[in-house]
Amino acid sequence: MKEWWVQVGLLSVPLLAVYLHIPPPKLSPALLSWRSSGGYFNYKDQNIFYRDSTGAVGSSDVVILLHGFPTSSYDWCKIWEGLTQRFHRVIALDFVGFGFSDKPRPHRYSIFEQASIVEGLVRHLGLRHQRINLLSHDYGDTVAQELLHRSLQPLMLWLLFFLSRPITRLLPCRSELFVSGSGQSSGPTRSLRRQSTGTCGRRCGPMTAISLFLFSILQYINQRKKHRDRWVGALMSTSVPLHLIYGPLDPVNPHPEFLQLYKKVLPMSTVSVLDDHISHYPQLEDPTGFLNAYLNFINSF
Repeated sequence: MKEWWVQVGLLSVPLLAVYLHIPPPKLSPALLSWRSSGGYFNYKDQNIFYRDSTGAVGSSDVVILLHGFPTSSYDWCKIWEGLTQRFHRVIALDFVGFGFSDKPRPHRYSIFEQASIVEGLVRHLGLRHQRINLLSHDYGDTVAQELLHRSLQPLMLWLLFFLSRPITRLLPCRSELFVSGSGQSSGPTRSLRRQSTGTCGRRCGPMTAISLFLFSILQYINQRKKHRDRWVGALMSTSVPLHLIYGPLDPVNPHPEFLQLYKKVLPMSTVSVLDDHISHYPQLEDPTGFLNAYLNFINSF
């Protein structure tokens, strides 16, 4: 069986070819609302989109949400209101290369850079000395692991279910793509359509530029393999509370092998298993069950 990223790449090329020859879609009202309720901060000349909502009165708790690949902060839309009823601040960002954040090309995208962007956002919001909860998914899990390795204390860390593949190997990933036709330089569509000078040393066409962009983004897979000991070691050695919320139908982390491995490698972590039909995006597939599982963990301290 071919590596999953090869299959994704082969499928992406014809889809992108079609996409480049149709008019860019308009943002839905929900996405327009999501964007208008957020803002941007600058990290090394890159505009990074984020949302910051003030919620529960009388609480000082802060939660930062880290999205997966290849989506955006909008992954958390269905549980946002529920989180604001528990936390004083609910914060989410689009990693560079995703969502409404800038997508520089050529650029060497890395988990290390994304972790530094999260640290930059924390400084920007004046939260350096605040205890922070991290709620992460998929790609965001690895960013959270790097933050854990950097020992951002005091920190309570919650990690969602893509921890197995830095532990062993990568399996095929079912994921959904967030694209839009915002018409702004920080929006996804325009940066995909813009021609750029790639590593070929000449003016590249749109497909070449997009191929280079996707190849650069997908380097996180190799980074997971290369830095496995660093990131898995951070989980195994930390005293920070960990919790896993798991959908048994997840094709990325198949049941029951994944759960058995997770419990073996991280016996100190607690686990919530959702209904049998829940898959790789439980925060969207079962927002109520997901939110209850997370808040039960948070409220246990």
